[in-house]
Amino acid sequence: MAVPGRRRGRRAGSIAGVNISAGLESETGEVSDTALHGAKLVIAVDGPSGAGKSSASRGAATALGLRYLDTGATYRALTWWLLEHGVDTEDPEAVVAHAREPRIEVGTDPAAPWTRVDGTDVTEAIRTREVTGAVSAVARVPQVRVHLIALQRDIIASSAGIVAEGRDIGTVVAPEAPVKVFLTADGAARAVRRAAQVNWSPDTTRADQDRRDSMDAANSGKAANAIEIDSTALSLDEVVARIVGLAQRVRNG
Repeated sequence: MAVPGRRRGRRAGSIAGVNISAGLESETGEVSDTALHGAKLVIAVDGPSGAGKSSASRGAATALGLRYLDTGATYRALTWWLLEHGVDTEDPEAVVAHAREPRIEVGTDPAAPWTRVDGTDVTEAIRTREVTGAVSAVARVPQVRVHLIALQRDIIASSAGIVAEGRDIGTVVAPEAPVKVFLTADGAARAVRRAAQVNWSPDTTRADQDRRDSMDAANSGKAANAIEIDSTALSLDEVVARIVGLAQRVRNG
């Protein structure tokens, strides 16, 4: 499944026959009709690394005029801060002692999501191999999860409508979400996609992917009422269209 580049414009368009909102807000700051139509709609997208959650979630959010939340960015942001301050990310007690120190913010515009730590833009910095290699150890610390899940829930609650993606959205973060998707794909396909995103070799990416899947397994369950979408043989447009279709059915009652 192809991964689109960051879109910064606000032009209307279409994805696989789905109409796309011209923007979440007008230049005057007024919320668009499309965003209002999606009021209180929460779409939870879960699944393993490399399944295409980010691209599909951003595409669906854009098509539906909703906000977008990458919950994984909050864990990466904390991990980046810990590494920058010399905290041993493999030591749960040390992680807990510092977990609440940084101020973590995430942007929810699907066209240009960003992440900041104490006012510093770390959108690119949190995607390094060093952070990727350490984030699972940080994310599995219970106190970290309590802290960052509270942040994620606040973001969701403050949005008129949002597509939130991660590994435990439908089961823990937003269990009452009316639309739940579990996006998966064949392991080899996931490794190839992820390698293209981070510019690693497929073999190295597959090994890292398998390690992270194992470490994150306890927090990666599929919600009982989630719709599973296998993206192995699907294009990005097709995955987005399926998520949008599920959301439109909920909107239409």
